[in-house]
Amino acid sequence: MKLHRGINLGGFLSQCEHSMSHYESFIGEEDILKIAAMGFDHVRLPVDYEVFEREDGTPIPEGYALVTRVLNWCRKAGLDVVLDLHRAYGYDFNDAGNGEKNSLFTSEACRQRFVDLWIRIATHFKDYGNVAFELLNEVVEKENALLWNELIERAMSAIRSITRDTPVIYGGIQWNSVKTLKLLDRPKYDNVIFTFHFYEPLLFTHQKAYWVPAMDPKETISYPESMPYYCGKSKKLGVQGEVVTKAKSKTMGPEFIREMVEEAVLAAKNAGVPLYCGEFGVIDRAPVRDTLNWFRDVDQVFREYSIGCAVWSYKEMDFGITGSHYDPIREELLKIWNR
Repeated sequence: MKLHRGINLGGFLSQCEHSMSHYESFIGEEDILKIAAMGFDHVRLPVDYEVFEREDGTPIPEGYALVTRVLNWCRKAGLDVVLDLHRAYGYDFNDAGNGEKNSLFTSEACRQRFVDLWIRIATHFKDYGNVAFELLNEVVEKENALLWNELIERAMSAIRSITRDTPVIYGGIQWNSVKTLKLLDRPKYDNVIFTFHFYEPLLFTHQKAYWVPAMDPKETISYPESMPYYCGKSKKLGVQGEVVTKAKSKTMGPEFIREMVEEAVLAAKNAGVPLYCGEFGVIDRAPVRDTLNWFRDVDQVFREYSIGCAVWSYKEMDFGITGSHYDPIREELLKIWNR
């Protein structure tokens, strides 16, 4: 599979209104052809469980048909696909820490339902040579590190009983942090890929984000800037800013990004698997030239370590690179990703 430079289809079958009218209007075959023409070699396709199954767990044939159609569009356009289960029954990364809503790791019924869903997905899509499976997007809680390893083993055993050839992707806890890949068990199966997400420094990539409570909705953050600049301003983010305040790097730029990525590189090397960044990007409220600087630095480091990646995201979702915010730098970005 070619998982070199790709793009996410966020907001299409995940984090959206789950209705056929939305599915039909948000992404069409023309979008897939446009993505291929932009030079990407794959898409990451986030899919919520609601596309595949009803609340009682019974399958939704129309949902499988919809995903099948998208996979066929991609295959026709020469694109590979990462089929990412973005939300599972009993687990949503947006509800991190809420035991009442996130029952996947405390309920045997939810765990079995998770495995059963992957059995159906694997059975339905096992013959697509352009597809990789991503078990679950962004497990968050620290206390679930061991339980996540156990669930990975159950899901992998089930999937590998159906297909040995389909690559399977999964990451660590704490929003697929680079620092938590080392907590994953060494894979027992072939064709496994470790993944992480990269949005550091969060102060820049998520500036003015309304869903980050400590983020100043009016403050513009530059990139690059000095480490004292970032350390001082990151303190207000608390735990979410500690990645910066505890960094050893003297400069903000490739040195800092390299320090962040090296932990993931080492974990993947020790596990004997490839490494993939499933999400990285900059909010459409950041200065565009600074955004270009950030993407250039990240791409440089990813290439140094041969890390494939998928930018977040194709359209809308506060990060969409096809939006008007990106007009001044889009062509330069595509040159960076396609070189």
